[in-house]
Amino acid sequence: MEMGNKTTVQEFTLEGFPTVQHLGKVLFLVHLLAYLASMAGNAVIVTITCIDSRLQTPMYFFLSVFSFMECCFTSTVIPKLLVIYLLGRQTISFVACFIQAFVFTFLGAAGFILMAVMSLDRYMAICRPLHYPTIMNLKNCVILIASCFTLGFISITGMVVKVSQLTFCGPQVIPHFFCDIGPLIHLSCSDTRSVEKITFVLTSSVLLTCFIITVIAYSNIVVTIIRLPSAKERQKAFSTCSSHLIVLSLMYGSCFFIYVKPKQTNRLESNREAALVNTVVTPLLNPVVYTLRNKQVHQALREKMGRIKMST
Repeated sequence: MEMGNKTTVQEFTLEGFPTVQHLGKVLFLVHLLAYLASMAGNAVIVTITCIDSRLQTPMYFFLSVFSFMECCFTSTVIPKLLVIYLLGRQTISFVACFIQAFVFTFLGAAGFILMAVMSLDRYMAICRPLHYPTIMNLKNCVILIASCFTLGFISITGMVVKVSQLTFCGPQVIPHFFCDIGPLIHLSCSDTRSVEKITFVLTSSVLLTCFIITVIAYSNIVVTIIRLPSAKERQKAFSTCSSHLIVLSLMYGSCFFIYVKPKQTNRLESNREAALVNTVVTPLLNPVVYTLRNKQVHQALREKMGRIKMST
């Protein structure tokens, strides 16, 4: 493959976690179980939302889309990591590497935008309940979902294309367990200053914009909840939002640590551990915090399981 006038690498080697390489089989089992649990949990949310009419509301519609995105997001990274643990196959082609980087970054950006939309949905439901049914109708919900994917695509496509046009002439070992933008920039033998600035501005803009929207939405929610006359109503409202805040804190905390810094080559070693939060922990906790603390989902699951038992 030729880029400019220099011979570039045609494949990369994912370093993974070399310090615990001797625990490959154990880590394979742990990550496999976490991956299967995450896929099963998010699939349950998508399925129960589609088949139970009581859950076909804007909140669960957004949640089901987010769960579907989490399945795609974790499937972009974890299967390759499992292959590294089990078989030691660490190589990945140039094209496959940048496809993985694009899909991972695109779904990540779209996921943050969707989480901001979900915060606005909770704001409308709690702070503007009389206007909520009119504003958050099915048509507007579909438009919001389409906007999440469109904005995510627009915000990261140019960045990934720009990184792919850099010259990679060795070394070819990526100090990560998947193809992320920061480590790829670090490997380039081109002048990466402009690409680093573009990456910093775009990632910071997406994260900070979504974070500000979420903070404003939840600040208004907290004020509204405090003003509720009934203690039972306050407890119910806080319970509904607290699970969302748990997922948000994990997502924003890890991503700010990884991406919101002007020089992408800093802290590459510690970025691997932080990335595990986004790719393993958060997708696993998402169905847990949303279902274990939700009586409507509990009731729907019990009824469906009861019907299955009766039919057998």
